[in-house]
Amino acid sequence: MQTPTAQLPSILKLVAHDVRWAILRELACSDYRVQELVERVGLPQNLVSYHLRKLREGLVVSERRSSADEREVYYRLDLDQFQGQYQAAVSLIHPAFTMGTQQRTTQEGLGARVLFLCTENSARSQMAEALLRHESHGRVEAYSAGSQPAAQIHPFARCVMEQIGIDIRQATPKPLHLFEGQRFDTIITVCDRIREVCPTFPDDPEHIHWSLSDPASVQGSVEEQLHAFERTAQQLTTRIRTFLPQLARKKNSPHEQ
Repeated sequence: MQTPTAQLPSILKLVAHDVRWAILRELACSDYRVQELVERVGLPQNLVSYHLRKLREGLVVSERRSSADEREVYYRLDLDQFQGQYQAAVSLIHPAFTMGTQQRTTQEGLGARVLFLCTENSARSQMAEALLRHESHGRVEAYSAGSQPAAQIHPFARCVMEQIGIDIRQATPKPLHLFEGQRFDTIITVCDRIREVCPTFPDDPEHIHWSLSDPASVQGSVEEQLHAFERTAQQLTTRIRTFLPQLARKKNSPHEQ
């Protein structure tokens, strides 16, 4: 008796296209506006927009209005959603293929310096700095600053970090000019406004943008506000765990493009 042909999982159909594959590779590293994606993949805007729509329909790419200019839209790869769909598809071939697939970051040879930037340096960038130091076991020098630093760290940022087991009680907002002229391997902007005014740094470090909404802007009950910070911490953790292997590979292969 002939075995029925299994249907190809939709996620594999979705990524099995050169343009969509190219877009996903770009969005795996940074959030971009459509014009920037057009430049990076070298294809017409109507074609890039069409495939972005397909990726959004497949729930692996999402969009959000820029907080700096609402006419602009940032596209981001939903890392958790993509990984979940992909692993589910691979498990249909054989369940053993997904055993032990939890990401392990190679820490050897990191020795990198990373600077997170946002406007007030009171929540997102402070949380990112602490999380990167924690996830890399201190093998990455992580810093953060703001273009208009607040007077103190947001109390919910401290609370959420404490829930994770990270103490940032001694952290304070820092002005961006303290780091101007210093050398970094990567500059990561975590709010849209700071991206527009980000200064240049020596040796032209890699620039990455994570278009994250400001949890401090959420209105509502204490529980709703705290949940916004918890959601931001989870988003940052996912992005940092994906970023670390890229950083290690870059440090161990400095000539890789």
